[in-house]
Amino acid sequence: MFKNRKRPMPGLKPMYCPLFTDDQIKEAERISKKHSAPFNQVQRAKLALLLHDRPDIENPVAGHILGRHENWVRTWRKRWCQDGFSLADKPRSGRKSAFSPSRPCAN
Repeated sequence: MFKNRKRPMPGLKPMYCPLFTDDQIKEAERISKKHSAPFNQVQRAKLALLLHDRPDIENPVAGHILGRHENWVRTWRKRWCQDGFSLADKPRSGRKSAFSPSRPCAN
């Protein structure tokens, strides 16, 4: 599957190592198997399960396993350590858009 990809170089041990409760792991397992869940939440759930099984895994290796960049892994590790466990995005700043995708376009 990853024949043309280079293996990530081993790096430093991660600075942030989030700990997950049994309920959080059950939620991550449920989301990761759910076909109708948003893709980003499924990816985050898979990361949480990977970090639960292998807490000392390096960011480049975890990113390689999940097909994501190491900075993405680092971001979620840090967020879970500082803000607690959540698979949802943080609210964005700024004004909400006036355009609603569910509204039909006027001709």
